[in-house]
Amino acid sequence: QVQLVESGGGLVQAGGSLRLSCAASGRTLSSYAMGWFRQAPGKEREFVGGIRRSGGNTYYADSVKGRFTISRDNAKNTVYLQMNSLKPEDTAVYYCAARDGNSAFFPTPSGYAYWGQGTQVTVSS
Repeated sequence: QVQLVESGGGLVQAGGSLRLSCAASGRTLSSYAMGWFRQAPGKEREFVGGIRRSGGNTYYADSVKGRFTISRDNAKNTVYLQMNSLKPEDTAVYYCAARDGNSAFFPTPSGYAYWGQGTQVTVSS
């Protein structure tokens, strides 16, 4: 089993930046492809992007492509979501998730076995 804990959320102004971290324990992070999801109130959980076990290939939803960057440091058992040029519509609870696979593109939440508790990101107008 792997435990995931997100951190780095907060309140930022539109156009600002924020970096989320997802720290893993219990298992080596390199065993998992990782995904980032977000969920706004009253909306379905949305796939933000993903990264393969060793990094390299990444995938981003059209809504964040060009603004968000996913990276991972397997030596530190941590995956990151760098968010730039934030917009109010980016406001959501952000979750990291681990999957027993190796594809950057896997948008279905049920495919991920392990989830963090989520961290709130609020972007003001």
